[in-house]
Order: sequence, then structure tokens, then C-alpha cells
Amino acid sequence: MKVRIGIGFGGVPPTGFAALVDQLEKREIDSLWLSEHLSSPAVDPLAGLAYALGRTSNLKIGTGVAVLPGRNPVLLAKQLASLALLGPRRVLPVLGLGPARPGDRAAYPVPAGRRGAVFDEALEVLRRLLSEPTVTFRGEFFDFTDIGIGPRPERPLDIWLGGAAPAALRRIGRFGDGWLASLVSPEQAAAGIAEIRRSAADARRQIDDDHYGLSLPIAFDAPSAERLAATRQRNPDADPAALIPVGWEAARASIAAYIAAGVSKFVIYPVATPDGWPAFLDSFAAELMQVET
Repeated sequence: MKVRIGIGFGGVPPTGFAALVDQLEKREIDSLWLSEHLSSPAVDPLAGLAYALGRTSNLKIGTGVAVLPGRNPVLLAKQLASLALLGPRRVLPVLGLGPARPGDRAAYPVPAGRRGAVFDEALEVLRRLLSEPTVTFRGEFFDFTDIGIGPRPERPLDIWLGGAAPAALRRIGRFGDGWLASLVSPEQAAAGIAEIRRSAADARRQIDDDHYGLSLPIAFDAPSAERLAATRQRNPDADPAALIPVGWEAARASIAAYIAAGVSKFVIYPVATPDGWPAFLDSFAAELMQVET
């Protein structure tokens, strides 16, 4: 497995975004990951992806994660294909079921109780448009005739999915090209990978062993009670303190445990305010890039 480590900053505002992208490219960091936080000053992930691709030559850009249900999958297919042609092998889309902030769900309208069904159908539309010259589709939520998106990347665009619920893991096995997990323990990651592989085998598919990733927060002081409570709410079956390593040594030990569980791609989120990001970048290369293979 090729171990690669990128960086995510949660919500990055437009001011300072260019300088941040330049620093990552200069330091030869593998990838930048842009979260979708609608009700915040954060750069939109697709807009930020396009801007960063045009500003760099080597940096890969991922969405960690972009919401699929409530988006038009035909337009998204066109956007992703255009981005992949403009930045070959540097576009890393990860799609998820819903926004992190419950209040943002109204901006991604789907019929009540059908978010998972819309996700599955939208993903089928997306994948077909990215692989076929024209598509005619008759579904419950999408219905169109003979639509194509123009030029498509020669190499198929991998679509990774987020989520950790049993239904999400089975969906990844049936439809996804990879998994980007978040706030799961190494043991839960190993169990999730096993479930994805079982689901993929049932669907007569195979997911590359290199296509299992994790978003990992790293703190440099003891996490606040509020952060620990929020982490416990996301994953009540794990010790929240164990999911947020404190300091570089603990981060390397945590990454090693996840690698042993089958994870090989990491997105590191510093638990720090923007004024602490420069110091974080100064240390990142020396402390973690040595782990890459």
C-alpha cells in the first residue's frame, strides 16, 4: 500500500486561501482537502478545487466530503469531468449523504426519508455520465434522455464515499471506489473495511486495497470538553480522546495503528485556529511526511 498524507483545514475562508494553497504546493504536500460547510465563511469545495488546481502543478485536491443528495448529478458529472481534464490525476472527489450541520440540510432538498435512495440513484447517474458518451435514465428521482457531458477523462475518475453506518459501508462496497472514514477507531476501521469488502464481493466488485482513507484530527493541547462531547456524539462506541491524538508522536502512533488496520490514505486536520496553521505547516513535513511510502 502507498501511504499518503494530506491536509484538511475544515473551513478555509477566501482570504488567505491563495497563500495557503501556495504553501502546500511549495512544501510538496500530497493533497489539500476542502470540507463543505455551507453556513460558514469557508470556500465552496468545488470552487476552491478549481482555483487550487489552476494555481498549482502537483498538489492534489479533494472534497472531504461534498454532499450528493440534493445536488444535480448531471451538472456535478460535468463539473468533475471538466476539473479532471484540467488537472489530470489531481481531483479526488469524496461524496457523502448529508451536511455536517443539520441546519444546512434544507439547502439540499430531497423527499422526506429518501435521502439514501436519492444518494444511490444520483451516484448511478454520476458514474454512468462519467463513463458513457450519452446516457438515458429512467429512475424514481431522475429522468432524462440522451444526455452527455462532452469530453471525459481518459482514466476513470475514482469516486470515494464517506460514512460509517452499516448501510453506508454496504453502499461503498456496491457503488464506491474507496472509503474516507472519520472519527472511527482502528478497530472500527478494520471492521468497516471488512464489511465493505464483503459488500463489494456480493456485488461482484473489487475495491483497491489502497483505497481506504481516514480523516484524522490532531491536537497540540488537550481537546476541549466541547470537542470531546461532539466526538462522542458522532461515535459513542469509542473513547473520544483516543480519536484525537495530541502531539506529533501520538499522531504517528495513531497512524501506524490505522495502517495496521488497512488504512493507507490520511487527511490530517489540525485542531487549531488559523493563526496556528503556519506553525503546523512548519512541523508537518518533518513530523509526518516521513511516514509516507
